Amino acid sequence: MELQSCVKIINEWDIVAVRQLGRNVAKELGFGTVDQARITTAISELARNIFLYAGQGEVCIVKEQQNGKNGLKIIAKDNGPGIADIRRVMEDGYTTSGGLGAGLPGVKRLMDEFDIQSNLNEGTEIIAVKWLR
Repeated sequence: MELQSCVKIINEWDIVAVRQLGRNVAKELGFGTVDQARITTAISELARNIFLYAGQGEVCIVKEQQNGKNGLKIIAKDNGPGIADIRRVMEDGYTTSGGLGAGLPGVKRLMDEFDIQSNLNEGTEIIAVKWLR
């Protein structure tokens, strides 16, 4: 049951588009309004990071099924500068954009699964999954 839809992130309107896509898929899968909000917040943060730090990339929304459970997977990837110190960006309060620093640690808290892979001068890929309860 893997259906994947991707949105290229090039400008701020693309962030809005992928948020809406994520909300629609979450609703279709049966997520309640609170989890829909968690998912769209995570998508927004990941897409915004691509826009701010890599310039462009892609966010894919995947309907996931595993062990009889349904879920929504977010795959955010770019070919940007990469993240030099993943441990540091995963600290609460760390920010390079002057924001609140909820960023990636916030995404990790909002979702059930979170994985980040990054290589300097090659890019970053983040995969986050929310399972339907």
